[in-house]
Amino acid sequence: MRRRSIIGTSLAVVAAMSLAACGGGDGGGEDSKTVRVTLVNHVWTENIRKALPEFEKQSGLTVDVTQLGEDQLSDQYNVKLNAGSDDLDVMMYRPLQEGKLFAKNKYLADLSERVKSDSAFEIGDFQAGPMQATTYEDNIVGLPIITEQEVLYYRKDLLTKSGFTAPPKTLDELKAQAAKIEADNPGVAGFVARTGKAAAVTQFSSFLFSFGGDFVDSSGKATVNTEQAKQAYAYYGGLLRDHGPENISTDMSWSEAMAIFTQGKAAFYTEANSLYKNATDPTKSKVVDSVGFAAFPAGPAGSKPYNIPSWALGVNDSSENKDNAWKFIQWAAGKEQALAQQTAGVPGARASVWANPAGTASYPKDLAEANTVSTANGVGHDRPLVVKVAQAREIVGQPIVDAITGKDAAGSADTANAAFQKFLDDEAK
Repeated sequence: MRRRSIIGTSLAVVAAMSLAACGGGDGGGEDSKTVRVTLVNHVWTENIRKALPEFEKQSGLTVDVTQLGEDQLSDQYNVKLNAGSDDLDVMMYRPLQEGKLFAKNKYLADLSERVKSDSAFEIGDFQAGPMQATTYEDNIVGLPIITEQEVLYYRKDLLTKSGFTAPPKTLDELKAQAAKIEADNPGVAGFVARTGKAAAVTQFSSFLFSFGGDFVDSSGKATVNTEQAKQAYAYYGGLLRDHGPENISTDMSWSEAMAIFTQGKAAFYTEANSLYKNATDPTKSKVVDSVGFAAFPAGPAGSKPYNIPSWALGVNDSSENKDNAWKFIQWAAGKEQALAQQTAGVPGARASVWANPAGTASYPKDLAEANTVSTANGVGHDRPLVVKVAQAREIVGQPIVDAITGKDAAGSADTANAAFQKFLDDEAK
């Protein structure tokens, strides 16, 4: 059968729910002047909603917006996409979380011809990393609208106190500076980052890439036990074990790690740039006057942080209003709106918004410079690109926890690789 349930809801239940939710799918059709757009609660969405009257006036279309929280959004997609409902036109979705599932199940329309035939849209303006995540089997199934890159947060005052004139440019320098600052400042950790088995995978990925590794190879085989991967696990875990907070837990997500940094208890912190305002907001941070940002430090393979699309826009393949759905995406993901979003603090996927001084004016100067490096060298994923993402993260995240707690990280990587390969084989069936 072509369509499968996203979260395991039975087909019978899905069908019953879809009939109640969809109301028969009225309002569709290629001649419909109403475009039904489903968006998530996000500052990008709020900005777009404010600009909608302009689009409606220019296009002659009416935009019917459904705005939901992430869990509600997933529930609605589960019901409607699985049932083949045609009352969704434009969909805001997470390419790295459900993108492969949606594309594999043909929930997303192929936009390749529309994109390539529209010279004004300038598909070449989109960064390569984010576009990788919205492309499936060489078909463009979505357009990235919001990006994230991993950068290094650091304390300028602590570097100066320990005699360092610049933040670390390499992972070796990061370790050395973290050790020195920790020794010079009792009670302050040299480094902090996510430690939770699944949560840490995304931020660990930049270390993995910078050591020359990845989760799978070009043939789709598991590679979390290569020498490069083992070195990355050992480095990340060792840095936290030797220079992390005292009595470090192994279940920290970004919020716990960020709190340690913003309360002045750590010198270095690697994290997504999208969270930077937690460190620069005086109501949340004690390090506002001393926080700095730098490009992700280079490993043996160079500086290769992730550069990912956290959200994208796609067209429901069952929509009967695809032409007008595309008109909305042309506008919402176009150069003008991308720049407007960028200036409002929402990092975009177009190269032009980063090259435009207006696009980086609202960012701290050093963060904008770090982002430039990340967007140039970035890798387009921060987790395994699979259908069952949560399960995969649990598997490949185990060696992180084992490395932090001082267990045999190399042996753990071997065990994880065998489990991950079985997972990949099972998913391919």
